[in-house]
Amino acid sequence: MKPGKVYLIPTVLQEDALETIPPYIVDAVKNCSVFFIETEKTTRRFFKKIWKEMVIDDQEWYTIHKAEDAVKKQFIELLLKGKNIGIVSEAGCPGIADPGQILVEAAQQNGIIVQPLVGPSSILLALMASGMNGQCFQFNGYLPIDGLERKKKLKELEAESERKKSTQLFIETPYRNNQLLNDIFQSCKPSTLICIGTDITGPAESIVTKTVKEWQAALPNLHKIPTIFLLQA
Repeated sequence: MKPGKVYLIPTVLQEDALETIPPYIVDAVKNCSVFFIETEKTTRRFFKKIWKEMVIDDQEWYTIHKAEDAVKKQFIELLLKGKNIGIVSEAGCPGIADPGQILVEAAQQNGIIVQPLVGPSSILLALMASGMNGQCFQFNGYLPIDGLERKKKLKELEAESERKKSTQLFIETPYRNNQLLNDIFQSCKPSTLICIGTDITGPAESIVTKTVKEWQAALPNLHKIPTIFLLQA
């Protein structure tokens, strides 16, 4: 039996931003009978918006969690039975700052075809609009929660950016955005460029690049707003 195929299905960053999803994503969803997803309720709602005729209960649904060995085993067994599987994260592109990478790794190890599909990624969209170096960049995920460790990490990222002429990207839990911004101001040089991208693809989208000194003159309030930060020394 020919094994199934893995589709990496992007979803919206903002719930109503359906215009950011290419039409061919619907075809990929229709080609899958099984879905490994981060949050079932969110994914079901998204699918019904892009494919109103979809009969949700006709599909098999599995939650990724942390992709424990049992989940990976089930994933591969289904593929070897010839079932096409879609991987969907909570927002954006699976495997890029979101769950899915471990399952994709397992698919690659078993010679399974993996089809990545184009969709919104806050990392790429912010980098494109920032005016910062898109030839050399690094995504660092979440910085340390501890304030002292976070400031130390920011200094390290600034030094690496200066040394490599690179762009450093990172994120924070939305309710800690303002604390992170204050730590940036306390840790980085006044001339260092900071891009703040908020509500990307949403109605209040803002992607603005200023120096640390310029940002300090007019502090934004980022509390509980989905945000990505970019730094270039």
